[in-house]
Amino acid sequence: MNLALAHYNNADNQNIEDIEQSIVVVKDQLDLLGKLFHKFDKSGYLSGVPLQQLKTLNQAAEFVQLTQELEKRFMYIVKRLKSAYDICSGSGAFTEVQRDEIHFYLAVRAIIFKLTKGVAPDTAQMNNRVKQMLQDAIESDGIEEIFKLGDENQTEIDIFSDDYVAKIDKIKLPNTKIKLLQKLLAKAIDDVKKINKITGIDFSKRLQFIVDKYNERKESDVLRSEVLEDFTDEIIDLYYALKKEKDSFKDLGIDFEEKAFYDILKALAVKYDFSYPNDKLIALAQKVKTVVDDKAKYTDWSKRDDIKAELKVDLIILLAENDYPPVDRDEIYKEIFEQAENFKKYRN
Repeated sequence: MNLALAHYNNADNQNIEDIEQSIVVVKDQLDLLGKLFHKFDKSGYLSGVPLQQLKTLNQAAEFVQLTQELEKRFMYIVKRLKSAYDICSGSGAFTEVQRDEIHFYLAVRAIIFKLTKGVAPDTAQMNNRVKQMLQDAIESDGIEEIFKLGDENQTEIDIFSDDYVAKIDKIKLPNTKIKLLQKLLAKAIDDVKKINKITGIDFSKRLQFIVDKYNERKESDVLRSEVLEDFTDEIIDLYYALKKEKDSFKDLGIDFEEKAFYDILKALAVKYDFSYPNDKLIALAQKVKTVVDDKAKYTDWSKRDDIKAELKVDLIILLAENDYPPVDRDEIYKEIFEQAENFKKYRN
C-alpha cells in the first residue's frame, strides 16, 4: 500500500514539475514573440471591436510573411509555445492579457498554416470566441474557396475560372495574396500533371523559380510594393500560361492524352537537337497512344515484365517505321512508359 502511495506521489510530483517547466517555457516564448512583434501594433486585437480584431489578425499574418526568415522563426517559436501551453493551460498561471496574447499568436500561426500547408489549424486550446474569429479571418475577403483547395470533402471546382483570380485580386495584403496565388497555381499544376506529366514538371520548375526568388528577396525589398506586385504578376502570368497550355491540344486536333505523348516526342527532339515535321509528330503521338492503350488494357500491365517488354518492342518498331531520328530509344521508352503509368494511376 505504501509503495503504491509513493508511486502516485512521485507521479504527482513529476506532473507538477512538468507544468512548472511548461509555464516557464510559455513565458519565455511570449517574451521572444513580444520582441519579434515590437514594431507591430497588436492593440486592435487585444482591445478592439471584433472587426478591428479580425483586421489585426490578418495584418499580423501579413507582417509575419515579410521575410521567409521571420516567418520560419515565428512558426518555430509559436510551435514551442503551443506545445508547452498544451501542458499548463489549466494551471491559472497566466493573466487574461497573457492568455489573449497566446490566443493571438496561435491564431496567426493557424492562418499561416492554412496559407502554406492547406491543413485545418489546430484550435484545441482556443476559446470559442477566438475560434470563430479565426474562422472569420480565414474566410474574409472572399477567399474561403481558395482555402478549401485540397480539402477531402471539397467538391470539384474549376480553378481555371476567372472567379478565382478575381477573388484573390481583391486581397489588399500583398504577401498573403502571393501565398494564395502560389497555392492556387500549385494545385492547378498538380491537376495538369495527372494528365500530362512532362508539362506538369516543366511548370512546377517555373513556379519554383519564382517562389525561390520571392523567398530570397533582399531585406530592402520587403516593403517595396512594386517588388511584391512584380512577383504577383509573374505568378498570374504563369497561371494563364498553364491555362493556355492545358487547352492547347484542341489547336492540334488531338485529345489531351495524345497531347501528352506529343509533348514527350517534341521535348526529346529539342533535347537532341533534331527537326521532325510537326504534322508527322502529331500523327506519331496518336500512334504511340494507340500502342500504349493496347497494352494498358490489362489491369496489372505495369507490373508484368512480359507486357512491358512487348510495349517496348512495339514502340521501337513504331518509331523506326516513322523515321523518328536515331536518338536514345531507351529514354523515349522510359518517358512514354512513365506517362502511360501516370494515365493509369489517375484515370477513373
